[in-house]
Amino acid sequence: MSRLKEVYNSEIVPKLQTQFGYKSVMEVPKITKITLNMGVGEAAQDRKAIEGALSDLSLITGQKPLVTKARKSVAGFKIREGWPIGAKVTLRGERMYEFLDRLVSMAIPRIRDFRGLNPKSFDGQGNYSMGIKEQIVFPEIDYDKIDKIRGMDITITTTAKSNDEGRALLEAFQFPLKK
Repeated sequence: MSRLKEVYNSEIVPKLQTQFGYKSVMEVPKITKITLNMGVGEAAQDRKAIEGALSDLSLITGQKPLVTKARKSVAGFKIREGWPIGAKVTLRGERMYEFLDRLVSMAIPRIRDFRGLNPKSFDGQGNYSMGIKEQIVFPEIDYDKIDKIRGMDITITTTAKSNDEGRALLEAFQFPLKK
């Protein structure tokens, strides 16, 4: 069992249970999945650009990414329906907790000019979305081996009913949210 899952079961669940007055352990919010999305706009002109994003995501997550394709043609963006325009990975279970541990303890502290995560990035149901401007903050990515610096979106989906519950859950996981 990963370190964060043990911390969740032994420390976070009792803390949130007393904080919000839950009667059952099953009422306590938990993280269900983490989705990483990397949009590759240059893939419309350069077909090889998507391969760099796929290899970066697979190194970061340890899981094979899914290629996302354009749903419809847009002349302004010079893309056609069915063309690859990005990559995404959905993490659940053990891999999700291991990624969260690496994100909080290694990747976020390496972000340049970091002053805390924006607390307004909750969606109203306790889910949190954040963006990372460069994939090199992850220790798995070797700066010399990447073709281009790319950003990514990270969405943390929880079972929380409100933003307050989601915020309390992420703060219990040591997320550096601004006050």
